[in-house]
Amino acid sequence: MATIFIDGQAGTTGIEIATRLRGRSDLKLLDIADQQRKDPTVREQMFKQADVTILCLPDDAAVAACDLAADHCRILDASSAHRVQPDWVYGLPELHAKSREAIAAADKVSNPGCYPQGFILSILPLVEAGLLDTGTPLRCTAVSGYSGGGRQMIESFRDFTPEQADTFNTQAYGLNQSHKHLPEMQRYSGTAVAPIFLPTVANYYKGMVTSIALFASELSGATSADVQAVLAQRYASERFIHVAPVNAPEHLVNGYLNPTKCNDTNTLELMVFGDAQRIVINARYDNLGKGAAGAAIQNLNIMLGLQEDLGL
Repeated sequence: MATIFIDGQAGTTGIEIATRLRGRSDLKLLDIADQQRKDPTVREQMFKQADVTILCLPDDAAVAACDLAADHCRILDASSAHRVQPDWVYGLPELHAKSREAIAAADKVSNPGCYPQGFILSILPLVEAGLLDTGTPLRCTAVSGYSGGGRQMIESFRDFTPEQADTFNTQAYGLNQSHKHLPEMQRYSGTAVAPIFLPTVANYYKGMVTSIALFASELSGATSADVQAVLAQRYASERFIHVAPVNAPEHLVNGYLNPTKCNDTNTLELMVFGDAQRIVINARYDNLGKGAAGAAIQNLNIMLGLQEDLGL
């Protein structure tokens, strides 16, 4: 039985992971008292007891935790601190044929970000297939529920008066193109330049959609049907990646694409809409599921040599 410690178990992602792991009989989850969560001596003892520690901390705190945990246990970091570091394995099992093998053997795995997963899994197959030149400038828009912003944002949205809830219903951010996910999006999508990234947070709890708009002229003349075929072939054997038929009406509600349909699952749906000239690739998933806690559990299972979908 593997022993797991969640450093940062009181945060949004930490709570979500702990809730999902507590029902499993194959793991022992270490608990730390609230008043000891920031005590380095107590935390170091937890690291020594754990086979794997999952870091659910702000970036700076995650870097410090790695120093404290050095040589004591394997690390799965849910922060963005190490996602493009060369001595860390990027924890996206569906990325390449050897990704699972690398995750299973690694002592340090960086859990992927929520937004980057949809972008990377949409774009990388097109680069690999030769449809998309690596130097093509890309645009990615996205919408997420407010749980993606962590505890303070959750409390802020839940404290809104009805008037505030209407006024601040949908808010774009990261407009200066310095979003912390951009290096990760570029590195693992296979593109030579970071995309223009336009994320939006909306007044609902969880669920997200990332969207990439392309012209056929940017894809060697490929149509929306061609793009769908490439994605469907690339992910045909993947347990958690579902590729819809092109222009699938069953994925719309009265013509609208709702971001919450994959909530409480580890599923990421890829949908291609458009015509012969204009293509939009949409990735829909739970930002706390496949986008965070679900991805962490998927990685944890691989690290421990367990069935990948256990608990998911």
